[in-house]
Amino acid sequence: MNRIDAKFRELRATGQKGFVAYICAGDPNLRATAQLARAFERVGVDVLELGVPFSDPLADGVVNQLAAERALRGGTTLRGVLKTVTSLRRGGLRVPIVFYVYYNVLHHYGLKEFVRDAAIAGVDGALALDLPPEEAGTYGTAMKRAGLHPIYLVAPTTPSERIGKIARHASGFIYYVSREGVTGMQKRLAPAVTSHVAMIRRHSKLPVAIGFGISNPSQARAAARAADAVVVGSAIVNQIAKHGKNRQMAPKVARFVGAMVRGVRRVR
Repeated sequence: MNRIDAKFRELRATGQKGFVAYICAGDPNLRATAQLARAFERVGVDVLELGVPFSDPLADGVVNQLAAERALRGGTTLRGVLKTVTSLRRGGLRVPIVFYVYYNVLHHYGLKEFVRDAAIAGVDGALALDLPPEEAGTYGTAMKRAGLHPIYLVAPTTPSERIGKIARHASGFIYYVSREGVTGMQKRLAPAVTSHVAMIRRHSKLPVAIGFGISNPSQARAAARAADAVVVGSAIVNQIAKHGKNRQMAPKVARFVGAMVRGVRRVR
């Protein structure tokens, strides 16, 4: 069973909500990424979302753009990220791993080669940000054949008919973008989140994870009440930027993440 499926089955069996942590792989370097992955697993992160750095991250706000710049300056490549995942799996890391990636990176690497190497490394799914379901036939088929989940976004502006089309292509979970625009920290959660998640659930039995803009424990709890899981990215990446040169960066960031994990766990 794919680790994502197993994790959401476990969460549902215990009546708990999930926590998905996003970081940009290679920020500030891949050794730090491995340290963060292990620290996040210890504090209870349910799914690790690794951003593959790209020079034109059109869906990302300034915090994640700067993280990608730092990673690229440090020489991070998709091949290097895959090697890091391989090493983590060999070291016993069990948390499901999803790649957050732009399709240009996959195209340059080679789709067939990426799917093969990702499966071998121990990746569980991928969210190709700029690949709509209508154009994803070859990608989606190859991913599913390899036992990997192609994950898709649903936006606040997505009409019901299109949600149904996206749901037919998606597997693993559906990522609901809680607000319009790019990634980034926000002061409050959009009020229509609950009704939009309900609309998604009319089309799919897959778990729904809410992301974009969630930046503190209270927002994480509010999002968890509406969905099956919460995705936090920019707020974590901001902590990495703040503590990146500190030898205690991984435990410091993990404490920040752990507080939000505990908040989500209290939601039933």
